[in-house]
Amino acid sequence: MNKDRVKGTIDEAVGTAKREAGEWGGDIELQVEGIAQEVKGKIENTLGKVKDAVDEANQEAAVHHKTRVRVELECAAEKSKPSNE
Repeated sequence: MNKDRVKGTIDEAVGTAKREAGEWGGDIELQVEGIAQEVKGKIENTLGKVKDAVDEANQEAAVHHKTRVRVELECAAEKSKPSNE
């Protein structure tokens, strides 16, 4: 399990808690914030699963074909971050 999956799982749990707290307290803003965080967590978790699948495929390729294909994934958000150069 990579860091994206861990972060995604945490975001999903926190988002669920926020959404439910908003429902119990009648706070629509907190509900929306929780839903957004849940969605973010699901996306991060999915990205992590894709990265794990690519790593596993690379390991299989190295074992079965004595070759290794390197695939790197970049999130569009990471591309838009300003560099600190």
